[in-house]
Amino acid sequence: MLLKELVDISNAVAATPRRSEKIEFMAGLISRVDTTEIEPVVGFLSADPIQGKVGVGWATGRVEGRAGEASLGIADLDKLFSDLAAMSGEGVQESRRSRLEQLGARATPDEAEFVTLLLTGELRQGALAGVVEQGAAKSLGVPAAVLHRAAMLLGDLPGAVLRARVGGRPALEAVGLSVGVPIQPMLASSAPSTAEGLEGIEAGRVEWKLDGIRIQAHRGPAGVRLFTRNLNDVTSRLPQVVEQVMDLDVTAAVIDGEVIGVDESERPLAFQDSLAGSTVLGHWFDLLHLDGRDWMDEPLAGRGRVLDEVVGDSRVSGVDTSVAAEVAMVFDQSILAGHEGIVIKDLSSTYQAGRRGKSWRKVKPVHTLDLVVIAVEWGSGRRKGWLSNLHLGALGPSGEPVMVGKTFKGLTDELLTWQTEELLERAVATDGHIVRVRPELVVEIALDGAQRSTRYPGGVALRFARVRRYRTDRGADSADSLDAVRALLH
Repeated sequence: MLLKELVDISNAVAATPRRSEKIEFMAGLISRVDTTEIEPVVGFLSADPIQGKVGVGWATGRVEGRAGEASLGIADLDKLFSDLAAMSGEGVQESRRSRLEQLGARATPDEAEFVTLLLTGELRQGALAGVVEQGAAKSLGVPAAVLHRAAMLLGDLPGAVLRARVGGRPALEAVGLSVGVPIQPMLASSAPSTAEGLEGIEAGRVEWKLDGIRIQAHRGPAGVRLFTRNLNDVTSRLPQVVEQVMDLDVTAAVIDGEVIGVDESERPLAFQDSLAGSTVLGHWFDLLHLDGRDWMDEPLAGRGRVLDEVVGDSRVSGVDTSVAAEVAMVFDQSILAGHEGIVIKDLSSTYQAGRRGKSWRKVKPVHTLDLVVIAVEWGSGRRKGWLSNLHLGALGPSGEPVMVGKTFKGLTDELLTWQTEELLERAVATDGHIVRVRPELVVEIALDGAQRSTRYPGGVALRFARVRRYRTDRGADSADSLDAVRALLH
């Protein structure tokens, strides 16, 4: 298949706001892909190439397309990513740059832009894995839920799609959890209050939400392996947790939890310091497998009882309750203990790998800050043509804004249009895809907190920032100070 076909579909997907149309586009393309190319195509469409990260960013990742006609194939792009991933040693960036220049000579401008966005992690077409998965299921005639489950258990969407192409639904249903192979974790949706977090849950469990590192621990005959939320192997970095899991009275197990560090007074350390604590241990909240039996499809109530027997006091603090006053009390206890809030879980729910549904709902205190827009980045994919990613500043000691973070979240199409016009009027300089602006516009930002950072000059960075509204009624001199941001540090 020509790369042009994939790029055209990617552009069509980015251009339509309708999810059903995105799925149809994906299904049509995947149905035409040869079996030998289906894995790289699914990886490229979902912005997650099968080669993983290849060491190329904005500094070296721009491809200039100089070809007048399309001639590149999917195999050419797949080989490019393999070549880039294999490069190492002295002069590696020059070698990568040379390889990209070679590709640029054969790429059209549209193809070059797609490759650039893919390399730099900026491909946003309003689809990615979820829509690709549904498109693949439609094209292959298998239930989307069955494909999703196999992809989560394998930790590999392209591999799951290939199995479906070759073996159909039976090949997908034959996939089970393998100890030592990480799966995508189940995630919690957000609720603005404990009352809303309880809506629709007749029997629930309420647990402290720890501010650490999500860890999936696999204990098997070969020992212990630890994986992060992104499925990265961090076993060697957490020897205390390895020892903790090895001490469990089990032969084989997969447990889900959070790793935190604590200081000398046993107060939790902030997220970015979790690996630096004198004591670093896992606190577990779910059981996926035990001694040859998978537990993912069992209700949480049953999984929890077995988890208690396996991990004892290292289970995350919590209680089984759906009484509003008791839930509020657990929330207050969690905050007083230095944690983030709570997670409310439906005791009847199964473990839905890779899903962020209503069965788990996290409740955290919401903070807001009024910050100054000091620069903005041009959007890509569906946001192409709009100024999107905001660079945010808090007022430093001199009264000048000091950068504390970025965000493109919470922006509607209407707001994107408005801010593009307003910020272009205030533009003072351009640096690649970044537009520097006069620091005049104030935007209200919701955030979960702040953390120490060496990335920004103020030494602090926003956590999970999203736009609530522009404060056109306020001048830049009324924005929040750097000290106000620092006050949100854990």
